[in-house]
Amino acid sequence: MFQSPSHSLVSTVRRTLVLGAAAVVTGLACIAPASAQNTDFPTKPLRFIVPYPPGGPLDSSARLLAEKVRASLGQPVIVENRAGAGGNIGADLVAKAAPDGYTLVMGAVATHAINPWLFANLPYDPIKDFAPVTIVAAVPNVLVMNVDFAKANHINTLADLIDYAKKNPDRLNYGSGGNGSAGHLAGELLKARAGVQAVHVPYQGASPAQLALLAGQSDFMFDNLAASAPMIKDGKVKALAVTTLQRSSLLPDVPTMDEAGVKGFDLGTWFGIFTTGGTPPDVVAKLNKAYADAMRQPDIRERLLAMGSEAQPMTAEAFAEFVKKEKAKYQEIVKLSGASLN
Repeated sequence: MFQSPSHSLVSTVRRTLVLGAAAVVTGLACIAPASAQNTDFPTKPLRFIVPYPPGGPLDSSARLLAEKVRASLGQPVIVENRAGAGGNIGADLVAKAAPDGYTLVMGAVATHAINPWLFANLPYDPIKDFAPVTIVAAVPNVLVMNVDFAKANHINTLADLIDYAKKNPDRLNYGSGGNGSAGHLAGELLKARAGVQAVHVPYQGASPAQLALLAGQSDFMFDNLAASAPMIKDGKVKALAVTTLQRSSLLPDVPTMDEAGVKGFDLGTWFGIFTTGGTPPDVVAKLNKAYADAMRQPDIRERLLAMGSEAQPMTAEAFAEFVKKEKAKYQEIVKLSGASLN
């Protein structure tokens, strides 16, 4: 015959249920602060790594934006230069940081699109190890010539340069900031697309390459437009074409490589903000809004433009797709150049 459970058994069951419910409440209480932390982000200063030396366009842009973002996020943004290995050292530092949005890097076409194909042992995955926030700016490179060489050989257009190269296959040389640099890759792409020859002369950075061009030690180079614009306007170098498919507002009278006859030539220097892969999407969205809003402010746009950079904020999702396409594009170009670094 069925018997009712004893009073002690009932008490034990009740006690177990109460303790279990308390454990669930305690567990939820432990989870709650983590969610609140994301909502309250940021609650401490942010660290913004620039993987290149001070004074360049990436460094200047990072510091300029840090001023505006501090006001909107309510926390300081501390810019720190960690240069070396073509940008890999600084990028790797952020790739391996805690995925909480407090560590950022001003990545670039080199760190996320060129270096994966250039370095045999890249210490990070440019896609998986980062959460793209927004692109900051896209800057064309520009094909510039030594003015005396151009004048002596009647070279006024890109077509003139190509014609000269075909008639003098062993005469031309071009400088760049180093093997695998954007200027090197652009020169190799020109050679391949136009069917011409020119000897590549790598220098230890863009500044020495510019000095060599001014001194007539090299005939031409593909330089960052921001760096070359003052020299072009002062007549110290001759500009033949910009390397993107659209003309630059800084040099509206200078045609694109595509317009000048080398069809489909599209190589630009871009840089943008990344945080560590695995960072919560709501944190990435908050960073995106803060930086995109800053770049839309007229004073910031004007100051970036004065440095040769045209602000181009976009969503984190759009930037992620852009980076993937750029990485795929440069695989062929780096292979074409034959450049490799270990």
